[in-house]
Amino acid sequence: MAKGKYLEWLTKEGLLKIEGWARDGLTDEQIAEKIGIQRQTLYDWKKKYSDISYALKKGKEVIDRQVENALLKRALGYEYTEDEYAVFEMEENEYFDALQSYILHFKQSHPEATDEDIDLARDNFPRTKRVLVKQKTKEVVPDTTAQIFWLKNRKPNEWRDKQVVQHDGEVKVSNPYAGLTTEELRRLAHGKDTT
Repeated sequence: MAKGKYLEWLTKEGLLKIEGWARDGLTDEQIAEKIGIQRQTLYDWKKKYSDISYALKKGKEVIDRQVENALLKRALGYEYTEDEYAVFEMEENEYFDALQSYILHFKQSHPEATDEDIDLARDNFPRTKRVLVKQKTKEVVPDTTAQIFWLKNRKPNEWRDKQVVQHDGEVKVSNPYAGLTTEELRRLAHGKDTT
């Protein structure tokens, strides 16, 4: 490993890359591989350089929060809108207006484009348009598995699978006949009450 390699990763650009990789969900091992170092070296850098440690932590917090939000959304259920489009042929004047606007935008975003490139873009511009014809609101019902997972992690004392039961070994029985003699029990059993 080249000496001082960490210096390029302490720059603003280097730290942004590290944070971005962490936000994308890469593990420390994958990030180390992208940097071109061993995982242990990255761990050493995290201990030695707080900026690198902070960039990793900040990136991971973002993705963790997104996962938490997605899990909560799934647990509670949600609605979404589904759009349905149809394709229609454009009117002649509508087509030429759209084409002119497209070519103007193409020239601005591709200043190095040749006349041949512009002609190719013009020839490939579609004569059709997509039109929204229907919107449906759909519902995703709450997911009980997500709810259970959430509750087990947020309220483990109330929702864990394994319940801890304390038992001191003593079994208490309430017997209403405990104080009766054998003779009194026989009379009760045969329905002979002498009182």
